[in-house]
Amino acid sequence: MGLQAILFDLDDTLLWDEKSVDIALANTCGYAAEKAGVDEAKLQEDVRKIAPEMYASYETYGFAKKIGIGVFEAMWANFDDPGEDFAKLRETAMHYRVDVWKKALEIQGCEKSGLAEKLSRVFGEERRANPFLFSDTIEVLDALKEKYQLLLLTNGSPDLQRAKLRLSPELSGYFDAIVISGDFGIGKPDTSIFRHALSKLGVAKENAIMVGDNLKTDILGANRIGMRNVRINRRPTDETDIKATYEIAQLSELIPLVKRMSSEVYG
Repeated sequence: MGLQAILFDLDDTLLWDEKSVDIALANTCGYAAEKAGVDEAKLQEDVRKIAPEMYASYETYGFAKKIGIGVFEAMWANFDDPGEDFAKLRETAMHYRVDVWKKALEIQGCEKSGLAEKLSRVFGEERRANPFLFSDTIEVLDALKEKYQLLLLTNGSPDLQRAKLRLSPELSGYFDAIVISGDFGIGKPDTSIFRHALSKLGVAKENAIMVGDNLKTDILGANRIGMRNVRINRRPTDETDIKATYEIAQLSELIPLVKRMSSEVYG
């Protein structure tokens, strides 16, 4: 039996999250420069350095890493999700997003009252105001939807990932199922979430592929259960020794690849 189902990652596979963060950060630092005369480029540089270091220092980091919640996601997410772990993360994030800006401002000697708090709000507003899909996302989903079951398999806070989908409402209707790590309890690359996703579709691993940009989550997890996978490598790098079954430079290259795979028997 040939290919029946395609599992897609969300962030930086279909949604251009990196661009959204870049623009939100640039606009927020521009606001700070206008209001306080700080060096905009230096502020950006310092925030990018401080944020991951501070994020990893909190008690909640283990849970955030387990679910797959990114450094800059915690800079704007509400984390309005049930459970004690999300409650702790929600409280931590409120301090984190202010403290990052406060420390970055202090490096330039800026201690303007209330500015860090204001920048933390501006960043969230800018991130929400700037959602982007890759230019070929809809083209690819249109081409595949009628022939294959499609499932969205994404790491993160359910509240945040659903907020991203609301900001790009054209996406959700393409998927037969959506699996979010925060709902399931653990994220990619754990094999259990991949098996859970396949069970939602009633499809064997031999008849499905995983499509994503991240070697350490999307590709590693699929490799671990023996499922074929496609890595979208838009900026070629040799990040790790993890190897994808197939590698493409743009999402649109998936269409001819899937046509070839659909006639193959695997397993």
